[in-house]
Amino acid sequence: MSDRIRIGIAGYGNLGRGVELALAQAPDMALAAVFTRRDPGALKLQSAGVPVHGMDGIADFTADIDVLILCGGSRTDLPEQGPALAALFNTVDSFDTHAKIPEYFAAVDEAARRGNRIAVISVGWDPGLFSLYRLYGEALLPEGAGDTFWGKGVSQGHSDALRRVPGVQNAVQYTVPSAEAMARARSGECANLSTREKHVRDCYVVLEAGADAQAVRQAIVTMPDYFADYDTTVNFISAAELQREHAAMPHGGYVIRSGTTGAGTRQMLEFGLKLESNPEFTASVLVAYARAAYRLGKGGEVGARTVFDIAPGLLSPKTAADLRKELL
Repeated sequence: MSDRIRIGIAGYGNLGRGVELALAQAPDMALAAVFTRRDPGALKLQSAGVPVHGMDGIADFTADIDVLILCGGSRTDLPEQGPALAALFNTVDSFDTHAKIPEYFAAVDEAARRGNRIAVISVGWDPGLFSLYRLYGEALLPEGAGDTFWGKGVSQGHSDALRRVPGVQNAVQYTVPSAEAMARARSGECANLSTREKHVRDCYVVLEAGADAQAVRQAIVTMPDYFADYDTTVNFISAAELQREHAAMPHGGYVIRSGTTGAGTRQMLEFGLKLESNPEFTASVLVAYARAAYRLGKGGEVGARTVFDIAPGLLSPKTAADLRKELL
């Protein structure tokens, strides 16, 4: 492992397991350890010989980890873990509460600079890859309008937020785009569609015994940053039905930018993803940016970064010369 980038995983849910799988496809990286808040002895990894440690002792392993990938949820885990761990390790995370990214960046940046570490935040496909394409669209077609559509698919962050509502035993949330809104965006009419016009959110919730369904429903549909700005449907179902009908985690979406160049020439940029597994793809993006974080750290850089700050070549295991020859 000495010649490979040593990766740690903090949190071993769907995303953590996806990171483990993605590392198996990265020839220059190796999984060094997994850290969990659960009983380490009860955790069964997919990789043989990888140690599992309790999260409470993670500070003892700073010399053994080159980059720590944070796989906790954005609603309650990362706001605390992100700054705390960025002071100890080079980190990459997938914080995805868009409205709170500026304050999260500031907190992580301060901690990473204090610890002389590099921390790449909000990595995934949105925020992440979609953020880049929104930037490309605005920069290339300044006279125009852009829209982002998600789904139909399971949102990890929104599902996690549902599961944190008191009275909820388990839940998943589907983001469903409006076909009419997508057609309008692709037509080039530059409609500047509202959040509520573009998507609805469908929630499938298993209640804890004795929970007040109406109170749970109200807590969900009024939740700021997650559901309050959308038409949200809450469906109460059994645990068996959730497992039978909603265990898969597909997702995807589109970034569309329409505009004009020259004397009114119409142009349109579109980037899309269709994913069978949201967590596995997000994990693959995290692993690529962990490679970039390692290289930035080796170069002496410190502080927080986003996808806007990182050159694409740093994501690839290939050399700059190979990239110019093979992909440019």
